[in-house]
Amino acid sequence: MIATNQKLGRAFAVFTNLCRRPAHTAAGGHLKPEYDAVIIGAGHNGLIAAAYLQKLGVNTAVLERRHLIGGAAVTEELIPGFKFSRASYLLSLLRPQIYKDLELKKHGLKVYLRNPYSFTPMLEEGIQGKLPRSLLLGTDMAETQKQIAQFSQKDAQVFPKYEMFMNRLAEAIDPLLDSSPVDTTAFQHSSLYQRLKALFTLKPLLQAGLILGTQLPQYYQVITGPITKVLDEWFESEPLKATLATDAVIGAMTSPYTPGSGYVLLHHVMGGLEGKKGAWGYVEGGMGALSHAIAKAAEAHGANIFTEKPVDKVQVNSSGRVQGVVLKDGTEVRSKLVLSNASPQITFLKLAPQEQLPEEFIKRISQLDTQSPVTKINAVDKLPNFLAAPNVISGQPLPHHQCSIHLNCEDTQVLHQAFEDATKGIASQRPMIELCIPSSLDPTLAPPGCHVISLFTQYTPYTMTGGKVWDEQERNTYADRVFDCIEAYAPGFKKSVIGRDILTPPDLERVFGLPGGNIFHGAMSLDQLYFARPLPPHSNYRSPIQGLYLCGSGAHPGGGVMGAAGRNAAQVAFEDFKNL
Repeated sequence: MIATNQKLGRAFAVFTNLCRRPAHTAAGGHLKPEYDAVIIGAGHNGLIAAAYLQKLGVNTAVLERRHLIGGAAVTEELIPGFKFSRASYLLSLLRPQIYKDLELKKHGLKVYLRNPYSFTPMLEEGIQGKLPRSLLLGTDMAETQKQIAQFSQKDAQVFPKYEMFMNRLAEAIDPLLDSSPVDTTAFQHSSLYQRLKALFTLKPLLQAGLILGTQLPQYYQVITGPITKVLDEWFESEPLKATLATDAVIGAMTSPYTPGSGYVLLHHVMGGLEGKKGAWGYVEGGMGALSHAIAKAAEAHGANIFTEKPVDKVQVNSSGRVQGVVLKDGTEVRSKLVLSNASPQITFLKLAPQEQLPEEFIKRISQLDTQSPVTKINAVDKLPNFLAAPNVISGQPLPHHQCSIHLNCEDTQVLHQAFEDATKGIASQRPMIELCIPSSLDPTLAPPGCHVISLFTQYTPYTMTGGKVWDEQERNTYADRVFDCIEAYAPGFKKSVIGRDILTPPDLERVFGLPGGNIFHGAMSLDQLYFARPLPPHSNYRSPIQGLYLCGSGAHPGGGVMGAAGRNAAQVAFEDFKNL
């Protein structure tokens, strides 16, 4: 998957053999035979769950199968001197309370905020000696309106109202993220006390309704309709609509014309950093630095974190209650609680004893939509020199280099056609590309004068037509196509690349345990959200097996580096632990 030139390839091989990071060993020493809680997987949600449980006095161990922690939020030095956020690559959605509770800044977290944040160059000929146009969006509303006015004066005038409209919806959804969904089963089959207790779970829904007020019908359309319908009601210029639509389809096997794509857009605009709503940033040292800050917080409270400890199965006693896990090497670790940061499919179809789960539950878990369109490509090179925004002689990064750079995104029809290709079992002929250059702000990622580039591309089907498989040849054929597209916007790009790492959907599944390569552990479609994530009536993190909980992105409120699932699951598990 890693392609480099010959000289660099030899250096990489030597580097890999000599400098592979040792396994993470807990500050408390070796793995003990028993803990109060065991967490399967050291992804960011698992680490957050560990930190909260340990903070509450629950003796907790985290068991990670890989040689490094972080799950998809990792930094890997794939090529000597170049550090990659190999999977997830931007930070915004992490819940504010988690920053505060775990004191992440104290534990080394540093984030570079991006402003401007979005750059969409046009693939067009300059007119009368002028450069091709581009759309640059940032927090300066007057400057953003000036940029939009290149394409439509009407759109420039209405854009602030659109931002306010979407921010209000994000504000309404916000309370729903930090608590379990409404427990509908409690109203039907529980004691009076439990029914009264369940009433309190209605509070976030009531808050959301009060915030949206009489505009609820319009907001309902945003969540349930295709994002093109929503954007068409606001704007007329395709470059603006297509740029905004990328947030509605990124990571999802959907078109901008697919009903429900509006929620995915909302999911990507409801974050914030440093108190600034909607802000996105780069973590200094890559996304792995975030995971290490969370791990330090957990260990500071006494949690134990181990790598290269793959779990083989969850152990259940004769009364149907969890009693621990068994590792691949046969080691047994007893515990009263087991929280799985793995996907629902791995947790319930591979690790949990099948005889302890209802047949209907197993069937529905196996039917969850995990389609993924994503191929992630990590590359090292010089700064791209875009025709629409040429580099300066000094070679220093310009404001647009820090953005999410959207390529092949001039028109929503281009995005739709890329999606259509994948539905036929072929990789997009003109893929949607989000190009990010974190080293434009973070100098720790690459040697002076060099840069690392993250390419989040789609659409690539997990299974290709015609009997083709994602072998080395197919990976490189697709990556070459992506690079050809970039070359059209930034001539000289291909020659400047000295190495690349290509992760197709099957690779993302194999390396990071993402089912089908899906970055969210499952589609973020309306039939797999809130009450139905992963399945009704198991949206409260509990599973059919007593003491086994789901704490990863396959649980409410879903994917992204948010941490809410880990925090919420820990709180639910702790309530149950107190009653043991």
